[in-house]
Order: sequence, then C-alpha cells, then structure tokens
Amino acid sequence: MHTHNQNAWQHGHVFRQDQRKPGERRTLMVVLLTAVMMIVEITAGVIYGSMALLADGLHMASHATALGIAVLAYVVARRLANDRRFSFGVGKINSLAGFASAVLLLGFAVVMATESVGRLVSPIDISFDQALIVAFVGLVVNGFSAWLLASTPHDHGEEHDHGHDHHHDHNLRGAYLHVLADALTSILAIVALLAGKLWGANWLDPAMGILGALLVANWSIGLIRQSSRVLLDWQADEESTTAVKTAIEQGTTDRVTDLHLWNIGHGIYSAQMIIVSDQPKAPSHYKTLLPTDLNVVHSSVEIHRCDNH
Repeated sequence: MHTHNQNAWQHGHVFRQDQRKPGERRTLMVVLLTAVMMIVEITAGVIYGSMALLADGLHMASHATALGIAVLAYVVARRLANDRRFSFGVGKINSLAGFASAVLLLGFAVVMATESVGRLVSPIDISFDQALIVAFVGLVVNGFSAWLLASTPHDHGEEHDHGHDHHHDHNLRGAYLHVLADALTSILAIVALLAGKLWGANWLDPAMGILGALLVANWSIGLIRQSSRVLLDWQADEESTTAVKTAIEQGTTDRVTDLHLWNIGHGIYSAQMIIVSDQPKAPSHYKTLLPTDLNVVHSSVEIHRCDNH
C-alpha cells in the first residue's frame, strides 16, 4: 500500500482537546479572587482573634491550591493534545484534576470537623463586628466566583445534554464545588458570628463548622464517584448502550453481541463493538448509525458473518 493511501485510513486522536475550553479563563479569574480573599481573611482572623475567619481563610487557601490544579489541568491538556503517547487523547486529564480536587476537598472536610470539635471543647473570644464585615465581603466574592463558573458556556458539541455524565466537565465542576464550599463556610461563619454577637451563642460557631464539613464531604464524594468512573473506563449507562444497540440492530437481523462504550474525556466517548450478521456491511456503515448525541469520536467495529439465519 502506498504511503499516501495508508495515511488516508489513519486519523488523529486530538478530539478538539487542543482548543481552549470556556472554563479555563474563568477558573483562572476565580483563582486570583480566591487568593486575594484568602489573604484578607487569614490576616483579619489573626488580627481580630477570630477563629471562624481564620478557618475560613485557611479553607480558601486549600481551595486556591485546588483551583490552581484545575487551571494547570486545562493548560497541560491543551499543550499535550497532539502527544501520540495518549491512546485516546488527553481528555482524562480533566477528570483526573477533578478527582484530585475532590480528594483535597474531602480531606479538608475532615480537618474542618476536627477543628470544630476542638472549638466546642475550648471556646475562644471573637471580635464580632470586624469579623462580620470581612465575612460578608468573603461571601460576596464567593458568590461572584460561583456565578462566573456556573455561567460558563458549553463547548461546541455539548449542546445535546440529555443528562448523561459524559457531558460534564469534571475539572470545571470540581472548581465550582470548591467555590460553593467556600460560600457555605462564609455563610456558616456569618450565622455563627451573628448568633455570638446577638445572643452569646458561641457554641454555634463550631456547630456550624461540623455541619459545613458534612455538606462539603457529601459534595466531594459525589464528584469522586463521577470523575473516577471516567478514570476507570466505566461502562456507559444503560440508556446510552441501549441507544447504540437499537441504532445498529433496528430493522435488520444484525445483532450487537459485545459492546464497550466509555468516556475518554470531556464530553467525548469511544465505542468498540462486535456485530454478527448474515448480510454484513462495511464497518463504516455501522459507524454512521451511531447516535450523534452521544458524541462518539472513536469507534472500532468487528464483524462476523453468520450464515445460519
């Protein structure tokens, strides 16, 4: 086979991973906002003797690190998009960053719970007025950051979101959950500070810390589940696999006897299947039957003739 003919049968595995994603720039903006607010809260916590503010500032410090990981993942994935050492492209770097971010978040939830229990045992005095001002500013920053990430537009090709997990940007979702966790701790800190200032209920500060830790842990575990399914080549949900089988078999005697459908990156799938048919057609024919809304960018078809109808 001549070289130019051989090249015609080859294809790349970039799958648009070399393009800048909408979430990258906004995540970088959130990193900068979070870092600035982190410095303000930690400084205010030390000056005003507010453990609630100090804890919230340290919380934001861990998230600034995690969000930095998210931005790094976007950049690395884009720059390595043409590296042929990655069999199916670099899409999983996105989910790996989301997974790492979720694990860090879960670890911080444990630290939050431990410190809150300690404050229940040994309460501390807080300069309520000054601490409340800083806490409110922190909440505004977190709210704006969450809005920036939540309003990030989808990539082209993701418009057909039917609720399948393969449409989620796990890296962006990880960043979004970190910002939500920051907003939650800011709200809990404000509630605790107000209760302490107005009614002397200092015990609410550590109690809110424990509640916040439980909610943060629940969010992080959910993201760990979703991103780990991508990293472990988890088979697609039954709705998606059924859609593929129906598209191939409908109106024919062809049968899909083996199907592997899994997520290989941000909004993209790969499929491998074995088809048994008494009137087999070319593999390219079966590939054209794949549902377009699943966004299958890489597929392999193995065909076996079955003469006994």
